[in-house]
Amino acid sequence: MPERKIPRAILFDWDNTLVESWGVIHEAMNLTLAAMGHPHWTREETETRVRASLRDSFPSMFGDRWRDAERVFYNSFAAIHLQHLRALPGAGEMLADLARQGLYLGVISNKRGEYLRREADHLGWTGHFRALAGAGDAARDKPAIEHVKLALGDLACGADIWLVGDADIDLKCATNAGCTPVLMRPAAPAAGEFPGHEPALYFPDCAGLLAYLRQA
Repeated sequence: MPERKIPRAILFDWDNTLVESWGVIHEAMNLTLAAMGHPHWTREETETRVRASLRDSFPSMFGDRWRDAERVFYNSFAAIHLQHLRALPGAGEMLADLARQGLYLGVISNKRGEYLRREADHLGWTGHFRALAGAGDAARDKPAIEHVKLALGDLACGADIWLVGDADIDLKCATNAGCTPVLMRPAAPAAGEFPGHEPALYFPDCAGLLAYLRQA
């Protein structure tokens, strides 16, 4: 069995990697679509289509009116996100344990930075992280390397940096930055699902990732 290696740092995606967010995102997205005269999405469509930050995705969706759509989305989201915020099972325990081990922990999220940091505070997790990098905090958002560099501070990108997320954009981001792409979600990756940015490691949940590192 190959030696298991402890990463120098772990950057986590936020939504649906550490916290359950699809319900809030789906509700805010449909309020936005309705305001802009677009048909509603199903929950499945929301989960499939929502990947990039709003500043990267809304111009193609809403054209010249994308700023109006952005305001509707964030006004809707701000009104409901904390009351619906839920940590995914084992996330708090995993973060506390990894922080006690002295690992550099950060977040790289396409959620706007102010909401990301508000949610981390609400959950009592802020102290676990060296950096919480949200959409708009760097010159470009995930999957751009600028977002990764912001979250890493003085650390250099490399294979000993893990980028953990639940979606293709997280794996693309890790590949772009030369970091190790780690998929964490209930469903194992299907053959050919992530061409060109396959996960180097897969864990079904936070407990699985923590157990792996405890055995390294």
